[in-house]
Amino acid sequence: MEQQQKPQRAYKAVFFDLDGTLLPMDIDEFMGSYMAKLGGFMAARGVDPQAFGAGMKAGIKAMARHNGDITNEQAFFEAFYECVNKDERDWMASFTQFYETEFDAIGANVSPNPAAAQAVKTLADKGYTLVLTTMPMFPQMAVRTRLAWAGIDPALFSRITSFENSSSVKPHLTYYAENLAATGLSGKDVLMVGNNTVEDLSALDMGTDAYLITDFLLDPVDYDLSSVKHGSMEEFARWVEGLPACAGGAEFVQTGAVSWPRVERAYGANVVVRRSNEELEKAAEGAYNVTEHGVTAKRRPSAPPIAKPTCPDKE
Repeated sequence: MEQQQKPQRAYKAVFFDLDGTLLPMDIDEFMGSYMAKLGGFMAARGVDPQAFGAGMKAGIKAMARHNGDITNEQAFFEAFYECVNKDERDWMASFTQFYETEFDAIGANVSPNPAAAQAVKTLADKGYTLVLTTMPMFPQMAVRTRLAWAGIDPALFSRITSFENSSSVKPHLTYYAENLAATGLSGKDVLMVGNNTVEDLSALDMGTDAYLITDFLLDPVDYDLSSVKHGSMEEFARWVEGLPACAGGAEFVQTGAVSWPRVERAYGANVVVRRSNEELEKAAEGAYNVTEHGVTAKRRPSAPPIAKPTCPDKE
């Protein structure tokens, strides 16, 4: 149902999810294609498929559980190197080569939704600070490529989260605290726009407002949609036309990693619902499965937590 209500607060920034929100793509199909293409790329260069697959699963799981003072990139490679020979090759160079040469082909059949680019441009023209708060499990170059698939100019965003500049992931509240610290804003200044009732709406616990995009809705917890603004991307684009010009966005936005003490201060200043680390970890694991085919999003809350992956020759 199209949202007719006017905003109940004055926003200074809009945080956007990417996959299934700005980018009209089924996350399961994307991750399946991504893992298959990446695995094939590495196998063609002599990498053992079993070890590499185990390393990828271990790295993804490490990022999902990670919530601390090192970056997601560091967390990923620490776990990845438990499963592969660290000295076998320049792994970073191999990943970079994949993203520079073959990753873009995954988006060949993506049809961007013009309403997404329209909404982003409208908000930028009105002076809102825009932050791309996509799940930071990919390097920056891969995120920018996916924005290109969506037909959206990365330059419109003051900050784009990636595994290089983030120290936790959705739905950890510290992920949102990190981005609030990076912008110098309070949760009450922010509208979070996403399609996942676990990963994206956890921002509400940091005091933000939210708009749920329903075109590729992921709802593993049977969320009461009537309690939050929601609608299609076309409806959202029309809704933002009615927003006033921003009276003043963020004065400065940090694009790189934010120090953990600043994250902790932002968390303490904004959190409105306190969750234990165990609850947050269960929520993170409950949002998706890590399998031999990659990451698949959960639509229902009944699936059990995923098991810790094992590595060849490490059992």
